Amino acid sequence: MTTKPKAKKYDPNNGQQDEATVEARTEAISRIRAATQSAGETPAGTELDEIKREGLTGRQLRIARRMAQKHGLAATSDYDAVRLLRKKGIDPFKRTNLLDFGGAPQPAADAPAEPKDKITIQLPQTVKDAPQTLPGPEMSPAERRAFEIAQIQKDIARRRRRKLIALFARLAAFVLLPTLVVGYYFYKIATPMYASESEFLILQADGGPGSIGGLLAGTQFATTQDSISVQSFLESKEALLMLDRDAGFSDVFKQDWIDPIQRLEPDATLEDSFKLYKRMITIGYDPTEGVIRMEVAAPDPETATMFSQKLISYAEDRVNALSEKKREDQMRDAVEGFEAAQEARRQAQEDLIELQLKGAVLDPESVIAGLRARINEIEIQLQDKELQLAALLDNLRPNQAKVDGVRADIERLEAVLEELNAEMLDASAGENSLARLSVRIQMAQADLAARDMMLQTAMQQMENTRTEANRQVRYLTVSVNPVPSQEPSYPRKFENTILAFLLFAGIYLMISLTTSVLREQVSS
Repeated sequence: MTTKPKAKKYDPNNGQQDEATVEARTEAISRIRAATQSAGETPAGTELDEIKREGLTGRQLRIARRMAQKHGLAATSDYDAVRLLRKKGIDPFKRTNLLDFGGAPQPAADAPAEPKDKITIQLPQTVKDAPQTLPGPEMSPAERRAFEIAQIQKDIARRRRRKLIALFARLAAFVLLPTLVVGYYFYKIATPMYASESEFLILQADGGPGSIGGLLAGTQFATTQDSISVQSFLESKEALLMLDRDAGFSDVFKQDWIDPIQRLEPDATLEDSFKLYKRMITIGYDPTEGVIRMEVAAPDPETATMFSQKLISYAEDRVNALSEKKREDQMRDAVEGFEAAQEARRQAQEDLIELQLKGAVLDPESVIAGLRARINEIEIQLQDKELQLAALLDNLRPNQAKVDGVRADIERLEAVLEELNAEMLDASAGENSLARLSVRIQMAQADLAARDMMLQTAMQQMENTRTEANRQVRYLTVSVNPVPSQEPSYPRKFENTILAFLLFAGIYLMISLTTSVLREQVSS
């Protein structure tokens, strides 16, 4: 069997066909007509097979179906439409037929003829695209696979383009637009604030040479707690109340020309003022250098300088109060001990004086010692007289007058000795004897001596404590005084805008990642 050449695809854009295609189609039509005329009627299946082997495109088949519908032919398929048109003597792919198909519809053969004098105006009509329900040409597996891959690639590109557009829309809505709003506020609405910077440090008094405390005096290690305490005080509501009382901090920020975000309402509470105060007052302590740095911002440079000076004066008063309290705490015990020692020494001295007055003698020991001395003297004299009498009596014929005189002296000395002994006995016996009184006076004197020593110790301790307290004195020295600024320090427009952009971008990224993770967890 001879292989017939395949007809080339018809191009509806230029309306021209290849000569080989036209010749092949003409030969096929002639062969079909000859077979029909010679054999009568040919089975429709054979004609359809012949038409299928022509290699018609899907577009050509759709044109044949539409042309068959136009001529009122009931075709069961696209190939059957071609068969019926050719059987009727119409070539659906002929250029003249295609032009007629694009124009006005031709009347049917059995339709009544219109009057010749009636002029039909043919205008281009709007053609609606009907749903493509006609079958397409058969494709090889390779062509079908390539076609499906191309469709998948187009779908992926379309989805990527749609997702990219959605991403840019979300970035514009959640990042760029808020950043533009923030930048507009910083550049156009925000009230410029002038900052006044100052630095001060807290020093300790020099303890003098030879003292261990003097090694750390004047350094940050000796005043760290005081510096932190002063920093906390300047950041507290107490400092705000003092600054509001002396300089009118709240009234300055209640003015109408300040932007709404930084302006205080006329009925603002203390908490609102304190929030603004913490934004306008920046205090930092450097533990390596012991320096406290303070920055005060205000709508006016002179006002900022005044606020800074007031806060420094408050800090100085607070440092002095802390030093005074430390001195009082350290001196309190020393002074109380010294006063107690003084009182005890005074009481011991009064007890001694009372004992001396009670015995009617200032020194009982001296009285007893005098009695003993007199008794010893009388005893010596008595012994001398007795020896003298014995010497007189040793003579064979003693002088009676001398003997009587010596005996009388002995008697008198014995009488005096008895009186002195009796007096000595009275001084040594009884509750109020001179001996007991002397012992009590000795104890009182010893107690007085001990109280004197305790008083001297307390006095020395008080002096040492006073010296140590003087070394504990703190004082505030200003290293950098506040100076009015000539240019506004806040807001930092570019830096704040970039910071806002990064902040919004970070929030958006965090939310996006969280949403993606949750979606993946739910879908898995």
